Amino acid sequence: MRVFFTGGAGKAGRHAIAHLVEQGHQVTNIDLAKLNHPGVPDLRVDLTDGHQVFNAMASPASGAELDAPIGPYDAVVHFAAIPSMFLTADNETYRVNVLSTYNVLDAATKLGIRKIIVASSETTYGVCFADGEVRPDYIPVDEEHPTVPQDSYAMSKVCNEATARSFQARTGLDIYALRINNVIEPHEYLQYAKTWRETPEVRRRNIFAYIDARDLGHMVDRCLRTDGLGYQVFNVSNDDSSVGTPSAEVIERFYKGIPLKRPLGEFETFYSSDKAKRLLNYAPSHGWRDLP
Repeated sequence: MRVFFTGGAGKAGRHAIAHLVEQGHQVTNIDLAKLNHPGVPDLRVDLTDGHQVFNAMASPASGAELDAPIGPYDAVVHFAAIPSMFLTADNETYRVNVLSTYNVLDAATKLGIRKIIVASSETTYGVCFADGEVRPDYIPVDEEHPTVPQDSYAMSKVCNEATARSFQARTGLDIYALRINNVIEPHEYLQYAKTWRETPEVRRRNIFAYIDARDLGHMVDRCLRTDGLGYQVFNVSNDDSSVGTPSAEVIERFYKGIPLKRPLGEFETFYSSDKAKRLLNYAPSHGWRDLP
């Protein structure tokens, strides 16, 4: 597929693009920074400017495409965003994330692109950036869990999901929103492993979960290859927790009294990707426990 990928130079995007290229997709990186990946054109686009978004999505991405025209984009993957709290003013985080997502969805649907994937976030569940401690309503957290965050970043993601659902209702296209957990790159495991094993409390705000950047790329590919689901929201995480403490001990220490929807394995994640496995054949294969 020919893929218009926003935010491809970011932490999650660069691994996802590399995986998509390996799978045979032709990808264009839309970002304010260059990815510099072989065979992937880089286009500098301000996504808060709807004119730029529409023009970039409707135009050739490189001179090579002039010699061998390949037609319109088959899919849009929208990862670009201010990626966290504490990077700029709260209202700027909200403005950029909400407006850019609207512009991307608006352009893609008007151009008739039939597959759109939007990056949402674990933060929508209101745990990560809460003022003080907020615990989940139940565990493992799945897509039915309430999304009532306190912070502007997560608010923007909840708003983006509502926007995506509205565009899908208008058009009937496939639009999938990914509630991505804390993205970890392979080289970071050596940095984090000792802390994760010895001090599980540092992972409380991430619901003791994570997603390997390579498996996130696999998830995007599965979304591209699965049609006909309409509007869907999917949690994205690895199968195991991000702590060395067994899940039963984590429950006793941090989640005592929280309803348990189903039994958990010894080190099973508290952030369920069961829906993605069932509907997309998502199968994460990497993990921090692979370290010696």
